[in-house]
Amino acid sequence: MKLLKVILLSFIALAVVAQDPAVKLPAKEKFQIFLLAGQSNMAGRGKITAADKVPHPRVLVLSKEGVWKPAVAPLHYDKSAAGVGLGRSFAIALAENNQDITIGLVPAACGGSSISSWVPGGYHGQTKSHPYDDAISRTKTALKSGVLKGILWHQGEGDCGTKRSQMHEKQLTELVKRFRAEFSNPTLPFIIGQLGQFESKPWNEGRKRVDQAQRNVAKNLPYCAFVSSNGLTSNKDIVHFNTKSQHEFGHRYAEAYLLIR
Repeated sequence: MKLLKVILLSFIALAVVAQDPAVKLPAKEKFQIFLLAGQSNMAGRGKITAADKVPHPRVLVLSKEGVWKPAVAPLHYDKSAAGVGLGRSFAIALAENNQDITIGLVPAACGGSSISSWVPGGYHGQTKSHPYDDAISRTKTALKSGVLKGILWHQGEGDCGTKRSQMHEKQLTELVKRFRAEFSNPTLPFIIGQLGQFESKPWNEGRKRVDQAQRNVAKNLPYCAFVSSNGLTSNKDIVHFNTKSQHEFGHRYAEAYLLIR
């Protein structure tokens, strides 16, 4: 009975791949993998438009089931609210910059997660997941097909309280080093996006500390970059970047990556 179940599951997995003729993987060395990590503004909460559903022939995403599919919004599945994030526009910018490569995105952001949950064994109750462990597992699955080229990070809203913000620089520094050690790559690019700067929601001291911590990490660690959120606007919730701003943010991440790779 157990053997029959294994055979059945294998058949289903093959059937899923067969149902998606749009996906043709390139040679491994030309398949560039990027991990999308952090919390909800990386996962994306922008309103999905028709344009966000149009596949790019050289931009793919690893599905929840571990299958490569065309990268259309939403990329993430952390919560039912998942929408447009910055990952797809980042990937399209890189693909258009180099016609010889295909970009593979690994969605692993968890809405509402504190950086303290991004450690081995860490658990995040809102998504009933283990953010760090899951990100590592999904990335290793992706690396069977391609080469890891960088990590895109947007997180910090969950750590703007007094105590948490004071620990942020140390925790973020350790996270970058841990990721690099995990993948045996001391020069793995790590791109940090700035928290939202929304006029109707002034920053408190904790938010300012998180911002400075992120700037310090990008300055003090090699192959790191800090991406400004200047001029970007939010959804009505004044928490999440809207669709237009997510598109722009992705372009900024791409520019930052190309400067430090």
